[in-house]
Amino acid sequence: MSERIRFLLNESDLPRTWYNILADSPVAPSPVLNPQTMQPVTPDFLTVLFPMGLIEQEISQERFIDIPEEVREIYKLWRPTPLLRARRLEKELGTPAHIYYKYEGVSPSGSHKSNSAVPQAYYNKIAGTRAMTTETGAGQWGSALAMACQFYGLDLEVYMVRVSYQQKPYRRHLIETYGAKIYPSPSDQTQIGRQILAQDPDHLGSLGIAISEAVEVAASSGGKKKYGLGSVLNHVLLHQTVIGEEALKQMDMAGEYPDVVIGCVGGGSNFSGIAFPFLRENLRGGQRTRLLAVEPAAAPSLTRGVYAFDFGDSAQMTPIFKMHTLGHDFVPASIHAGGLRYHGMSPALSALYHAGLIEARAVQQIGIFEAAVQFTRTEGILPAPESAHAIRAAIDEALQAKLTGEKKVILFNLSGHGHFDLSAYNSYLTGQLEDDVLPEEQIANISARLPQVSIVA
Repeated sequence: MSERIRFLLNESDLPRTWYNILADSPVAPSPVLNPQTMQPVTPDFLTVLFPMGLIEQEISQERFIDIPEEVREIYKLWRPTPLLRARRLEKELGTPAHIYYKYEGVSPSGSHKSNSAVPQAYYNKIAGTRAMTTETGAGQWGSALAMACQFYGLDLEVYMVRVSYQQKPYRRHLIETYGAKIYPSPSDQTQIGRQILAQDPDHLGSLGIAISEAVEVAASSGGKKKYGLGSVLNHVLLHQTVIGEEALKQMDMAGEYPDVVIGCVGGGSNFSGIAFPFLRENLRGGQRTRLLAVEPAAAPSLTRGVYAFDFGDSAQMTPIFKMHTLGHDFVPASIHAGGLRYHGMSPALSALYHAGLIEARAVQQIGIFEAAVQFTRTEGILPAPESAHAIRAAIDEALQAKLTGEKKVILFNLSGHGHFDLSAYNSYLTGQLEDDVLPEEQIANISARLPQVSIVA
C-alpha cells in the first residue's frame, strides 16, 4: 500500500458522465404529486420552475448521463478535487483505522455545491432563461449559484435563512460580490414572507420558508425567472456524483477500498454525491461498503422523522414527495450548521434508507465542533460545521476500530471549508455553544400535520 498522503487526479480523469442511482436502485420511485390536484405531477407543471434539460434528468432512468463539455470546462477550475489520508489525525487517535477524506472545499465558492450550480445555470442559459431565484441555508449553495450565474450571464435572487443571514455576514457578502441580490428570509419581498413577518417580526426562518419565497418569485414571474435547488431532487444528487466517481479512482490509487463511506446529510446532496457511486459497486459489483449519513440531532429527519408524503416547502407550493420528514411546518433550532436545517430529505435517499441500504446517525452540536477543532489542529483544514458532522462520525468509527483492534478503511466527504463560520467556532471555543436536541413532543404528531394522500406508493 502507498505511503502517500495526497491522491491527485489529472484533468483527463475528470468524469465525463454523472451517475444516476435510479437506474440501479432496487426501490421503485414513488410518484411526485401536484400540490393542487394530489395527482402525479406532469412535466408541464415542472416547467414553471425548471428548464426541460433538468426535468429530463430528474425523471431519467439512464445509468450514466453525459456532462456537457461547457460544464466540464468550468469544473476544471477546481476538479478533480484531492483525496487525502488523515495520517496526523490517525496518529492522535491511536487508531489502526485508515482515514481518507475527499476535499470539496477547494472549489471557488468553498464547497461541493458548485458541482450542481454550474450545470443548473448552464441548462437554464441554453433554455433561454435570463434570471433565477433560489434559497440558501448557511450560504454555500447561494454562493455557488451566484458564481455560476455570473459565469453564464444570469441574474439571481437569493433568499437566505434569516438566522444564517445574521450569523454568517461574510457568506452574504460573497454572494453579493458574485453579483446576486440577497434577502433575509422571511423577507418583505414575497407574499409568504410578509405573512410570516406580520405574525412574528423576529422569525429566524427555515429552509422550508426560504424555498417558498424563491418558488413564489419564480412561479409568479410569468416565465421570466426559473428556480434553482441546491439539494433534495434527483438532478441535484446526480450532478454531485462526480465526487464519488473521482473517489473510486483515488481509492484505487491508494491501494485500499473503504469499509465505510460517510457524509453529512441535510437534503442529501453531498452525501449522495460521494455515496451513490459506492452504492452502485455494492449493488452491481458485490462490494459491502457501509454508507453512513450523519445529520444534526436538532433536525433528525432520517433518524426520527416519518416516511410519508410531504411538501418540500413551508407554504405548500412545491410538489409533494414521499420522503423522511419532520413536517413542512417544522422550524429548527438555530444551530450553526445552517445547511442541514431542513425538514425533509431527498426522496431517492429516503427510499434507500427505508430499504436498509443506507445507515443514518444523529449527532449533537458540541460534539461536532469538538471533532472539527481536533481535525483542524491535526490536518490544518478548518471544516464547515455541516462537514464536521461527517468528521465526528469518522472519528467515532476510528475510535471503535481502536477498541476492537480492527484495521478499518474510512472515507468521508469534507464537503466545504469553514472560513465563513469563525463566529461559530468562537462560540464553541468560548463555551457559549449549546446542544439542541429535538424534544419528543415537537415530533409526536408529525403524521397529523402532513397532506392527506390517497395514492398508494
